[in-house]
Amino acid sequence: MFTNGDAPVTVVAKRYHVGIAGAGAIALASAAWLRQAGHGVTVWSPGGRGADALRTRPLEAGGIQSFSVKVEVADDAAGLCAASDVLLLALPVNGHRRVMDALLPFLRDGQTVIVSSMASLSSLYLHEAAARAGRRITVASFGTTVLTARRESGTQVRVMTRRKAVGVSALPGSRVKEAVALCTALFGDGFFPDGSALASALANVNPQSHGPLAVFNWTRIERAENWPQYHCMTPGVSRVIEALDRERRAVAAAFGIELGPIEAHFARSFGTASEKLEDIAAELHAKRGGPPGPTQVDTRYVTEDMPYGLAFVEALGTIAGVPTPATRTIVDAASLVNGIDFRRENDLLEPLGLANETVAGLLERL
Repeated sequence: MFTNGDAPVTVVAKRYHVGIAGAGAIALASAAWLRQAGHGVTVWSPGGRGADALRTRPLEAGGIQSFSVKVEVADDAAGLCAASDVLLLALPVNGHRRVMDALLPFLRDGQTVIVSSMASLSSLYLHEAAARAGRRITVASFGTTVLTARRESGTQVRVMTRRKAVGVSALPGSRVKEAVALCTALFGDGFFPDGSALASALANVNPQSHGPLAVFNWTRIERAENWPQYHCMTPGVSRVIEALDRERRAVAAAFGIELGPIEAHFARSFGTASEKLEDIAAELHAKRGGPPGPTQVDTRYVTEDMPYGLAFVEALGTIAGVPTPATRTIVDAASLVNGIDFRRENDLLEPLGLANETVAGLLERL
């Protein structure tokens, strides 16, 4: 039995060989967790040589547990697919389309691809592309990551949290029960079915929290200062986050999806007891002392969360006729300070055809 410090994670008898696309914090944390639980693991770094050190050295995990495991390394997408029963995409959303396109020719009928975490309906992009190619696969999606982690080197990762509850959706939707069972077999208990892939996409509150934190602490990021992000989630910043969250939930409601508020997400993921967001931030800062905010201008708080999170919510609002002025303001501010139109950075909106979609049409596709 593997413990996360709060609750035991049941290790089941059935073993899988999991291919992980990615070599960042979540990819390495997932690789360590799955291998420690007895599953086979192969890692592929789509960006180049990020996993090369694991060919000759063990993967060392610290944080909530300390252990060392040996994982395999694939040379390319073909090798990863050939070696794996299940695939896990654990990389930023701005790399999803490119990696999905690389994997697509080598996917086998019956394989399951888990997208962690999914945003901007990237799982729908993969499922529809696979269908056009004549491949019958299941695409499972998490709205957030099962683990939180920090990559310390090419062979070292610190696993900080195993979330207690994680929603899972599936495409086709009829496979959601099997997807939940598979994720439980891999990571342990705590998974529950989401209503749809769109529900999984909108369940991710990172864009709503990260966007204002980045915009209103931008000088700290540019100066590479050490700033604890929960300490900087001040009452004013919290009000902005709450406004973005209200728009997220209003857009979801227009598609028939009921989502809990961001405060419930923090309580579910981190066991917080406070009711107001500013108090939750203070509670997490006192408990965890961080985590530190980003110190590079190419942080995923803007490169990922703006185009694939907030701009996606804005696009859905346009489809459904739901105003999203606060969301638009933060995307505009981030675009202005970076000199980049983040709406144009989303490479999924056009192939998904959302500009010409309707609420009923999108729901039918899901």
